[in-house]
Amino acid sequence: MKGSRIAAVGLVVAAGLWIASGYLMPHESAQSRASPTATAAEKPFNVGVVETHVVPHSRKLALSGRTEADRKVIATARTSGIVREIRVRRGQSIQEGEVIAVLSDEAREAQVAQARALVAQRKAEFEARSRLVAQGTLPKLELGNLESQFRTAEAALAAAEAELDRGFVRAPWSGIVNEVPAEVGQALSPGKEIAHIIALDPMLAVAEVAERRVGGIRVGDAADIRLVTGDTARGRVRFVSRTASPTTRTYRVDVEVANPNGTIPDGISAEVSIALAPLPATRVPRSALTFSSGGDLGVRIVSEGGKVAFVPVELVEDEQQFMWVSGVPDGARVIVQGQDFVREGQQVNATPARDIKAAAR
Repeated sequence: MKGSRIAAVGLVVAAGLWIASGYLMPHESAQSRASPTATAAEKPFNVGVVETHVVPHSRKLALSGRTEADRKVIATARTSGIVREIRVRRGQSIQEGEVIAVLSDEAREAQVAQARALVAQRKAEFEARSRLVAQGTLPKLELGNLESQFRTAEAALAAAEAELDRGFVRAPWSGIVNEVPAEVGQALSPGKEIAHIIALDPMLAVAEVAERRVGGIRVGDAADIRLVTGDTARGRVRFVSRTASPTTRTYRVDVEVANPNGTIPDGISAEVSIALAPLPATRVPRSALTFSSGGDLGVRIVSEGGKVAFVPVELVEDEQQFMWVSGVPDGARVIVQGQDFVREGQQVNATPARDIKAAAR
C-alpha cells in the first residue's frame, strides 16, 4: 500500500509540473501563428487574361438539305396518234424546241393537203377575177367577195398545219431527258406522257429552317453548299417561304447555285451554310466560358481595380476552339486561365495569358 501511495503522489506531481510549464515556458502567440495565414490570404491570385473587342460578326446558319432541279416538266401528247419516232434517249441533253417524238396521223396530213389545194384554187380565182375587174368586165364588189374567200382558205390551211404540228412533241426548254416512258408504235391520246425533262442549270439547294431562325435569312444572302460527295459550291438565297410546313413548322429556303456543266445531280443530300446578318460579338476561347453561382453562363473579367466580375453572355456562334458571344464590354479583360478558382469581388493579379506561366514562377 505504501508503494502505491508513493506512485500516485509522483503522478500528481508530474502532471502539475507539466501544466505549469505552459505558463512558465515561452510559446508562439495566437497572433504570431495567424500572421502567415493572413499574409497568404492577402496575396492576389494570378490569373491569365486576354483583351477582347466587340466586332461585327457574320454568323453562319448550317442546315441539312438536298439538291433539287430548278425546273421539271413532263412532255405529253397534244393530240391522238401512234408514236412513229422517238428522237431522244434517257440522259440526253436537249435544246429548247428540239423534237422529242413524232406522232403519225394520216387524217391530219390529208387535211393539210386539202387545205393547200383549196388555197391554191381560191388564189387562182382571185387573181383571174382581179384582171377582169381591172379590164372593167366585172364589178369591183365581186372582187372583195373573192378576196374574203381566199383569206378564209389561208386561215383553214394554217389551222390544218397547226393540227399537224401537234404530232411533233418538242422540248419546252433546254435540259436533260430523265425518263422516256413512251415506245415506238404505241397509240397515245392527248395528255399521255412521252418524256420527263429536268433543267440542271441553275440547281437549287433546298433546306428547312426553324421558325425562330427564319427571320435572319434574306433573299440574296450568300450561302455555301457542301454535297455528300464532298464537292462544294457557292450560291445565293433565292426564295424564303412565308408559310410554315403544317407538320414540321419549318420554312423552306431555296439557294440558287450555278451548274453549267450539270455536275451537281438532282436529289443529292447537301449541307447549306447561310451567312446571316452581322451582329456585334466578341470572340473568346471556349474554355473561358463558366457558370456563375446562380447558374448563368458567362465569363469572368478583371475590372480596372483588379477585381473579378462576372458578365453573363449569349452564344452567337460556336467554333471548334472559340466561341462568339454577345454581352462582353468592348476592351474587357476576360480571364482565360484560372477563372474557375476565383470569385466575384476577389482581388487578383491579371497577367496576359501567354505570360501566366512565367509570372507564376
